[in-house]
Amino acid sequence: MKKETEMYVRLASRVFFSLYLLLLVYLMFFAEDWGRAMLEGDYRYNLVPFREIRRYLTYYSQIGPRRVFWNLAGNVIGFIPYGALLPAIRRKKMGFLKVALLSFELTLFIEVSQLILRVGSCDVDDMILNTLGGCIGYGVYWFTFRKKEKRIYEKTV
Repeated sequence: MKKETEMYVRLASRVFFSLYLLLLVYLMFFAEDWGRAMLEGDYRYNLVPFREIRRYLTYYSQIGPRRVFWNLAGNVIGFIPYGALLPAIRRKKMGFLKVALLSFELTLFIEVSQLILRVGSCDVDDMILNTLGGCIGYGVYWFTFRKKEKRIYEKTV
């Protein structure tokens, strides 16, 4: 990729990444439609891995497909942009493990903040699903840019 094109891609990635983070903060802490109201009620948390995922799948018909989708797939889909844009905004290459770790760290920060502020619920399953989404996002990034790098290499050889 030419330096000028690379600069524009990085700039566009930074803009989208900033907008993504703003939307993420809104959805995690302020979206009243999603039950986000500051300092209301008791502390809600789940520290048992796969408990809520299993509950959503077991009681699928009672909970409703829309709610199950938004909880399970929404947590994965919501972090795909993070995993895809994070390596795109940096000059140095970023590997899979670093993106996975940063996805986990951001999710941990969000979940602990939700617990402290009593907004939504602190759920280890959300951490698992969000980290998975970040990893999938990195796969999208890797596949997209690896393919381009391969084409550029084949043209020069």
